[in-house]
Amino acid sequence: MAGIILSQITVYPVKSLAGINVPSWPVTATGLRYDRQWMLIDATGQFLSQRRLAAMALIKTALTDRHLILSAPGKTDLHLPVSPALGITVACTIWEDQCTARHVSTDADEWLSDFLQQECRLVYLPEDEIRTVDPDYAKASDQTAFSDGFPFLLVSENSLACLNEAMQLAMSMARFRPNLVVSGCAGYAEDSWREIRIGAIDFRLPKPCSRCSVPTVDPNTAQTGKEPLTTLNRTRKWQNKVYFGQNALHNQTGSLAVGDVVTVTRSGDKQPPI
Repeated sequence: MAGIILSQITVYPVKSLAGINVPSWPVTATGLRYDRQWMLIDATGQFLSQRRLAAMALIKTALTDRHLILSAPGKTDLHLPVSPALGITVACTIWEDQCTARHVSTDADEWLSDFLQQECRLVYLPEDEIRTVDPDYAKASDQTAFSDGFPFLLVSENSLACLNEAMQLAMSMARFRPNLVVSGCAGYAEDSWREIRIGAIDFRLPKPCSRCSVPTVDPNTAQTGKEPLTTLNRTRKWQNKVYFGQNALHNQTGSLAVGDVVTVTRSGDKQPPI
């Protein structure tokens, strides 16, 4: 498996908003530092995503040493501290998970609600709040922030190339929102990886990623279409779900950098088995 490298690292500070490609980044207990540490919720505490509000794709994010910066068409940039003062406690729901978050500010709520034309609140996960990963796939010590379920999503460049060839399109990797992109392996090679090492960090790949409607949202325009779900339904369907990419868990903290060598340390049957 020589020649496989980490070719892209993407941090998504706010769940379902645009991500940030970075050349290197720290890895903490919950995954990439600041990755999905913030989240939008509705009045009932249910998380909001591009599944309901495609316009979330148009809100760009940036990080400095002191601030999370949100920008959107027609709006003045919103600067928020990366280490917020403790706000009020808010009960939130992410799929089947219940977790406790902290409210950021009414200014952030108003900024986001105005742009999205949907009443919402911005919350964050404080460091003392632990959200564990599904024990069916993880160790008791595994954590994540506000991801759908796992701290990392990994996709290979050639998997996207295979999908684009099948669609006769040229979709960007941004549609699929991975944290880690690798190059130098065959398309869908990651389906059979169970344990890998990237740089000095070991990862387990316990479960393929089932895909929802988010990849049908064009991240540049927020317009929706039928692809890639139409083609994934034809080529990557198993047990009434479609799959693209692998969820991953990390065994250590540390840092990752574009160009890090990827070593496959254990392989197994393809997941999904197609």
